[in-house]
Amino acid sequence: MSEQNAPAMDYQEHERTYEGFINFSKIGTIAVLNVVLCLIMFAFGGGAAFFFGWVMLLAATVAAGIGMALGESGWIPPAAVFGLTVLIAIVTV
Repeated sequence: MSEQNAPAMDYQEHERTYEGFINFSKIGTIAVLNVVLCLIMFAFGGGAAFFFGWVMLLAATVAAGIGMALGESGWIPPAAVFGLTVLIAIVTV
């Protein structure tokens, strides 16, 4: 009876959902790493590290939003901000 009522699997929609999940996972992972690095800057850096930590935290948030809008190549803006944050952390902490 349930075979008659169940809709057929929409494979294209499933693939689209899976790709979206993978893209969001990439962006989210890089964003979390960036937040952790900013927390390190807040805790162990001086005044400059505290200031740049806030700037890079805001930049990471904006880059994550832009990355979600880009789709498949959406990991690039957060990765660029993360790379810049790493360089700033090396200099200021």
